[in-house]
Amino acid sequence: MSGIVAPSGAIRLGEDTTPARLAPRVDDSGRILRGRQFGTPENLPIDALHTAMANASTNIPAARIIDGKALSEVVRNSLRSRIAAAGRPVRLDALLVGDDRAAGIYAMNQAKTCAEIGIEYVLHRLPASASADDVAGRVLLLNVDDAVRALMVHLPLPGGVDTERIQSLISPDKDVEGVNPANIGNVVYGRRSLVPCTALATLEMIESTGIQLRGKRCVVVGASNIVGKPIAVLLMRTEATVHSTNKFTPDLAALCRTCDVVVAACGVPELVKADWVKPGAVVIDVGINRIDGADGKKITVGDVDFAAVSGVAGWISPVPGGVGPMTVAMLLRNVVDAALR
Repeated sequence: MSGIVAPSGAIRLGEDTTPARLAPRVDDSGRILRGRQFGTPENLPIDALHTAMANASTNIPAARIIDGKALSEVVRNSLRSRIAAAGRPVRLDALLVGDDRAAGIYAMNQAKTCAEIGIEYVLHRLPASASADDVAGRVLLLNVDDAVRALMVHLPLPGGVDTERIQSLISPDKDVEGVNPANIGNVVYGRRSLVPCTALATLEMIESTGIQLRGKRCVVVGASNIVGKPIAVLLMRTEATVHSTNKFTPDLAALCRTCDVVVAACGVPELVKADWVKPGAVVIDVGINRIDGADGKKITVGDVDFAAVSGVAGWISPVPGGVGPMTVAMLLRNVVDAALR
């Protein structure tokens, strides 16, 4: 079972958070214990922030980096210990339909990742010619198999197969990606459930900074069913004031400037600029976009203009190396939760 809010008190803000020194504590379930209020951005006076930025070297970002790789490794280490102590096997079953090359590579990498922390990985394959009923039937068979405790379906599915229908068939108790509408509904109602991995990763990264979210203003730029909306709901559960926005939201930049937390999850390369961000805010970049760099070669960027926003924000997650690694870690944690409960 994936928890939403963990106990406070772990990362002492003001310490070096480079990968070599970042060592947040976790509880026995692999949940990162939250930082204390100690020099957090929201407690720093605005004039002090401006002074600090004015005195800083122009070559050094003002924002502190929320290192998703370092945080994810802490979670993985905890999960290794948890699996070893459980005394019974933990297994992830995944269904791959067709011969999509990217999906096949992802499945192979996932098998390797699982093996690294002691999770058995079982891949079930169906041909590209499989009908919607064939795929649905295999999911239903895996649902009733007592040996299957954690289940996911690789995307994309072949044309003619309704992705949402297939995801809705996965047993909520085995749905480690949190894509069954029942699990998303459970998040809304505050019930125990397996939470969508990217949304959970985003919340973990925000809370790792030590910010106390109760009463804070948060904005989620993007309102997709699997990412934007669940993130907004998780933030609401912390008693923050949350704005869920979309492409029709008027004066979006002005709204973002009023917020203590900005989550960019819209799929628009470098949309969020420096003048969108309140000094000292926590900025989480969920986007992954491939664009042409200055030399004409493809580069990966997020939905935030990282170089510019780093000079204003208090904390910022990079792309790559931010939400991506933590999303993988949250999937692994959901697997362990589903298998051992």
